[in-house]
Amino acid sequence: MKAVMMNEYGDANVLQYTLDAPRPEPQSDEILIKVRAAGFNQLDAKIREGLGKMFGLQPPLILGVEIAGTVEQIGADVKNFKIGDEVFAGVSPMSNGGYAEYALAKESDAGMKPANTDFETAAAIPVGALTSWQALFELAQLERGQKVLIHGASGGVGSFAVQMAKRIGAYVYATASGANEKFVRNLGADEFINYKQGKFEELVKDVDAVFDTVGGDTLERSFQVLKKGGFLVTTVQPPPEDTAQKFGVKAVMMQLHSSAEQLREITHMIERGELKAFVETVLPLAEIKKAHEFAKDGHTRGKIVLRVD
Repeated sequence: MKAVMMNEYGDANVLQYTLDAPRPEPQSDEILIKVRAAGFNQLDAKIREGLGKMFGLQPPLILGVEIAGTVEQIGADVKNFKIGDEVFAGVSPMSNGGYAEYALAKESDAGMKPANTDFETAAAIPVGALTSWQALFELAQLERGQKVLIHGASGGVGSFAVQMAKRIGAYVYATASGANEKFVRNLGADEFINYKQGKFEELVKDVDAVFDTVGGDTLERSFQVLKKGGFLVTTVQPPPEDTAQKFGVKAVMMQLHSSAEQLREITHMIERGELKAFVETVLPLAEIKKAHEFAKDGHTRGKIVLRVD
């Protein structure tokens, strides 16, 4: 099958497009998906750069953690899918990532593709939407009437988070570059902060939650805007526990987990028009290096998607 192989850790040049990668076979609880499109995530780049070593990932690897396509084969214990179903799913480079013509997914990691969504858009949904859901509602336990600050609000994760927070009636502060102000406001943000022109900690006070998809100095400064007992969730790096204690708040780095139930609800939300995925660029799989280079600055609007089929 065609795929993008990563034979060593390094920059984007370690990604090699090939036509003769081995096709995977599903285990009893897995489905084999003929991939139509694969979403690019910053996690892919971080794994490529060396983060994968922490997870024990040994090249050669196929990267890519979310896909959309059709079910090609099912394991003996799979109950909820049949051959030909149009699905989206989270996948793991530990078994077979999504930058390929075929990929494996656990039954619990897959959901039916929204009927009103094409494959390229569907490939931009599962990881970003699940990450936002679990960060805001499982960890931060955000509720109607509370205030939340979302960093990286124009990105593939942040754009979902803004929509979900507004959907339940939270007050949303959102940071992004000035070029994305109209986009972020249209998502539903109550107040927009251009991080290039002002310090958000001087403009935001006493929020109930912070959702950080940026990390670094942005993460450190975010403790200043939380009220006592507030909650910070980051997708980027472990937050300093001593700083959290100093400010009297809780802070965690989230770990995404499977949830077929949440994927079903996300599908229903998209079909009802309550949630929308945004794709900035679609590139053919063979141009994978361009995707990684394009996303290097982290300022994309929505997702970069790779067209596989």
